[in-house]
Amino acid sequence: MRVHDVFEGSTVVLTGCCGTIGSELVRQLATLGSTRVICLDNNETGVFELKETYKENNNLEFFLADVRDYDSLRIRMQGADFCIHTAALKHVGLCEDSPEQAIQTNILGTQNIIRCATESALQKVIFTSSDKAVNPTNVMGASKLMAEKLITAANSRSNSHGTVFATTRFGNVLNSSGSVLPVFRKQISNGYPITLTDERMTRFIMTLSEAADLVIRSVELARGGEIFVMKMPVARISDIAHVMRDKLAPPDGVEIIEVGSRPGEKLFEGLLSEEEVRRSFEIDLFYVIMPPFISTLSGLHDYIDTSQQITRAYTSRESTALSRQELLAFFDKNGLF
Repeated sequence: MRVHDVFEGSTVVLTGCCGTIGSELVRQLATLGSTRVICLDNNETGVFELKETYKENNNLEFFLADVRDYDSLRIRMQGADFCIHTAALKHVGLCEDSPEQAIQTNILGTQNIIRCATESALQKVIFTSSDKAVNPTNVMGASKLMAEKLITAANSRSNSHGTVFATTRFGNVLNSSGSVLPVFRKQISNGYPITLTDERMTRFIMTLSEAADLVIRSVELARGGEIFVMKMPVARISDIAHVMRDKLAPPDGVEIIEVGSRPGEKLFEGLLSEEEVRRSFEIDLFYVIMPPFISTLSGLHDYIDTSQQITRAYTSRESTALSRQELLAFFDKNGLF
């Protein structure tokens, strides 16, 4: 089945449509055959601008709504087939400073999505999570992990005719809001020193189009309770800084200074934990983490080859990082400069 066939004639609800990933999903969903794509966000200016941008697309509808508001979600989700849930508080530092806000949006907001989707008998719900949910050391990661658990638990309560709930887990989406690329680019353009937290730090990296592709492919594949992880390269943040400086800075250069890690920030990230390895499998470009109560879903996940089980955790510490030359080629290929 082609992805286009999955969406043909459907109604899709997209939360967080004004975010970096959400807006890319708007762009892609506009062409995948859905009759209606209901785009929701609490960003008034962002919703207005998207509505103006896509005013010629009759299948796209834009509304103000907050995932904290159950009634708003319930109204917009009635009659829908799919929900892609990207709305979240994602900035590690801000969530550390205001943990109660992360709870309200990332945890309780996700529970509202689950409740509305179940009551409206949607076919599938795809939740977008983060590598920071793996062995979390910060509020943002912990709230994302709790939301993942809610999604998995919701699926276990669905019968064979109920809503399918699944998760996608991202690495660092390059050029997304709050990522290092816009920060480094701004520092270079202003002639300021590039602020590096710790030269040992490594991260999984992916492009915006790859993140959106993972979500859309997950709508096609999901049978219930899975976490989908795209295979992705690892980069040292210090190498990203050096490559960007060499490419964008004037001949006299820009200084790179180390300022130390921020509260809750890890040196290395993981996409598969040790506990998840025993129920994780490889399929083409993805890893699939099956739910812990897999026996309740026997026979549904027919796309899984059980001989392709993963044998080790997937962390940026154990993975070989791209060289600076490889990183430069990756940036050039994906138009990241």
